[in-house]
Amino acid sequence: LHLSAVKLAELHSDLKIQEKDELSWKKLKAEGLDEDGEKEAKLRRNLNVIMTKYGMNGKKDSQLVDTNYIKDGTESDMLDDPRLEKLWSKAKTSGKFSDEELDKLWREFKHHKEKIREYNILLETVSRTEADIHKNVINPSEENLVKEEILHNKHRELKEKLRSINQGFERLRKVSHQGYDTTSEFEEPRVIDLWDMAKSANFTEKELESFREELKHFEAKIEKHHHYQKQLEISHQKLKHVEGTGDKDHLNRNKEKYAMLQEKTKELGYKVKKHLQDLSSRISQGLQHNEL
Repeated sequence: LHLSAVKLAELHSDLKIQEKDELSWKKLKAEGLDEDGEKEAKLRRNLNVIMTKYGMNGKKDSQLVDTNYIKDGTESDMLDDPRLEKLWSKAKTSGKFSDEELDKLWREFKHHKEKIREYNILLETVSRTEADIHKNVINPSEENLVKEEILHNKHRELKEKLRSINQGFERLRKVSHQGYDTTSEFEEPRVIDLWDMAKSANFTEKELESFREELKHFEAKIEKHHHYQKQLEISHQKLKHVEGTGDKDHLNRNKEKYAMLQEKTKELGYKVKKHLQDLSSRISQGLQHNEL
């Protein structure tokens, strides 16, 4: 796959979550609690997202490159959207951003591209389900009714994802033109998304305040994960250098440090992604309540 050390650690975390979710689903299925097949469909969708994200879906150039993106000048090739490329080019040449802020902004652009990719995968799934229902419209069955219920849920999910994409693009447009707001409450793209959506959900003032505090803890967890990701990349580069020196003691020490950082990065990545799932689920419930 030619993945960097950080991407391999992220892949491990994603697969660990997928495995846990599949085990939970098998228990539900055994108890007859997934009769409409919605949870199974979601598992397949999640696996499809993982395979696309890490270039395991048989398509070339489908994975995001995550190193040297500012130095090598190829970053705009990876955004796959003229509007995003134009915004990124404007931000990069505006002089309003320090190197650290550009690094942070690029993470926001990558996150936005990932959201669009997930939306398109879900849209493809919805189109296939609609085609199946249309084929069987002459012979309506109980299975068709179940598919229509699944379709209704997927349309709601599409609506939420599209709302998040539109909000995210508007934020990127604003930041790219004006620079970062020093009074901004959150910095991490995923946390900003969650907070924007939470403010639109059916939460009381007290619940919203509690959610804000939880998001602060979540952002600190993400920052810690970013720190270990950077340390892992540095350790990986050092290890490659030491391998060429022939110094066995030095090599063994670097291997031990690399293994420790790799394990810690995997563990933190898993915790971040599970926490993100939990927070997203709570917001989704609040948004659904708004529509009732």
